[in-house]
Amino acid sequence: MSILCVYHVSTPDTPNKVLTHVDDIAQTLAEQGVGFERWQASTRVEAGASAAEVTAAYQGQIDSLMTAEGYAQVEVLSVSREHPQQDGGRARLRDEHRHDADEIRLFAAGRGLLGLHIDDYVYTVLCEKHDLLRIPAGVPRWFDLGEEPRVVAISLFKTASGAVAHVTGSEIAQGFPGLDD
Repeated sequence: MSILCVYHVSTPDTPNKVLTHVDDIAQTLAEQGVGFERWQASTRVEAGASAAEVTAAYQGQIDSLMTAEGYAQVEVLSVSREHPQQDGGRARLRDEHRHDADEIRLFAAGRGLLGLHIDDYVYTVLCEKHDLLRIPAGVPRWFDLGEEPRVVAISLFKTASGAVAHVTGSEIAQGFPGLDD
């Protein structure tokens, strides 16, 4: 089940709002310019599958989004508990960063916690298989894999250079609950 928690930056231990209904999550995020919807994963993939395997499994959906909406860059995050570099990757993703291009993030398996820092609020979204988010360029964000990662997420960016993460230097992400908290 997808869950959205909304926090004021001054109260990272107490969410102002906790939502579990898809329409409520979508409406609350839409007010901030972020899209949220459910999509149908057409093929089963396992966490830890290679980027090539994931891309091949979802080529139809990827091509459709790229053609219809002008996306140009595809990146795959596929991590399982057995992944040899999970600790370093987890720490890097947990740093607040921005992208210079719009992003669509499709969840094909597993789960992760996406944090969005918008003005004086933090929106944490527990994302699972079938979740699709549309994140505008420039929105500060982080992603927590949890202590025992298991996720497959496909990210589409409008430009190749827009896929590059620019770390903000803020430590705000460490002040908010993570996936396992």
